Amino acid sequence: MVTRRFALILLTGLPLPALLPSPWTGLLIVLGFALTVAAIDVAVAGPLTAVRLSRAGDRTVWLGGTATVTLTVTNTGRRPLRLHVRDSWVPSAGAWPARHDVWLPRGAHEALTIKLNPVRHGDRPAVHVILRSLGPFGVAYRQRSRRWNAAISPPWVLRVLPHFPSRRILPEKLARMRVIEGSSVTRGRGHGTEFDALREYVIGDDVRSIDWRASARHNDVMVRTWRPERDRRVVCVIDTGRTSAARVGDAPRLDAAIDAALLLSVLAVRAEDRVDLIALDAVVRARVAGAGASASKLERLIDAMASLVPSAVETDWAALATSLLRRDQKRSLVVIFTALEPAPIVEGLLPLLPRLTARHQVLIAGVRDPAVTRLAEVPSSPSVSVSDVHTAAAAQRVLSERDRVREVLGRHGAIVVDADAGAFAGQVADVYLLLKATGRL
Repeated sequence: MVTRRFALILLTGLPLPALLPSPWTGLLIVLGFALTVAAIDVAVAGPLTAVRLSRAGDRTVWLGGTATVTLTVTNTGRRPLRLHVRDSWVPSAGAWPARHDVWLPRGAHEALTIKLNPVRHGDRPAVHVILRSLGPFGVAYRQRSRRWNAAISPPWVLRVLPHFPSRRILPEKLARMRVIEGSSVTRGRGHGTEFDALREYVIGDDVRSIDWRASARHNDVMVRTWRPERDRRVVCVIDTGRTSAARVGDAPRLDAAIDAALLLSVLAVRAEDRVDLIALDAVVRARVAGAGASASKLERLIDAMASLVPSAVETDWAALATSLLRRDQKRSLVVIFTALEPAPIVEGLLPLLPRLTARHQVLIAGVRDPAVTRLAEVPSSPSVSVSDVHTAAAAQRVLSERDRVREVLGRHGAIVVDADAGAFAGQVADVYLLLKATGRL
């Protein structure tokens, strides 16, 4: 193959035919010279069969961060190589620089650093590497494309973990949880509490918490205190159906659900509760069972959420209800992240909700689009158009239908969180902490 220099030689030699008696003779001389130079380049260019490739570097990165991957090019042949290397990744990986010029003497190697700024979470693979071995004149080259497989080099996939903006409020929520579990033990027993300790009775204690046998042994009135029970179960259900693809701000609704699920999962794991994950639309996209108070199990949850993407299908809520009611005997907190839209809720989730709330504590969380709230406000300027009034009326109707959905879900025994994306994850975490503090989990 030839480079742009080949065309440059031809253009430079174009005046020559005009100086010779026969233009065709001049053209043949120019073309022959260019082909001769190209042939010398191809003959002298080093063989690409002697090139060995390998990778090292980051395997995971949070969305919004920068990963570094090193491509090592080794010359195992007997001739020096002048290489032009193009490292190709999927476009959403944000790899740069894509091109490298390398001079490799015999037996030498060079490490090429590639920075990656991915714009989407999930797996971002390296696709292939294009190698060009250039001759001394840079007119022609040998080229070979190497796709990643085990025969050439181990494949490289960067796992991009989902964006976690609510991480900034994690210390505050952990501090509240420590207060709940430590200094603020409950005086009376409730659902989701376990025995903590005996202490002397003080004015204001519930007389029902007096332990008469312990009082007889200590010659003083002793009361039992209770704390939120550990090893409870939290099931995060993420809807990846068509409603999760709607954009709220600059990101899909699914991203806000993943952010809230991450915050809730970290809190539950720190509280020594079990966390399960189910992501589904028409089929189950991800399932993680029994993630307890272990860093490796929390990594499994994060890793499973990283691969979630919206699907243009309706969500099969019947499959979720059947799975939860058939397998789970212990009361759990089931947190369903979905859109609070009338059609999918009324037709899909609402008929199954009484069966779920009879067995579990159900929390339904939906992120609200602040753009709809802004559109519902009629501009106060005197130049209000009919179109503005119609837009405001349509937005107000959407909000009123959302309010009715929230009211119906509440009547069926579910707790509902409906908040803007900025406060959504924090409100879901607050409900979890409240349930722990009041012994309802």
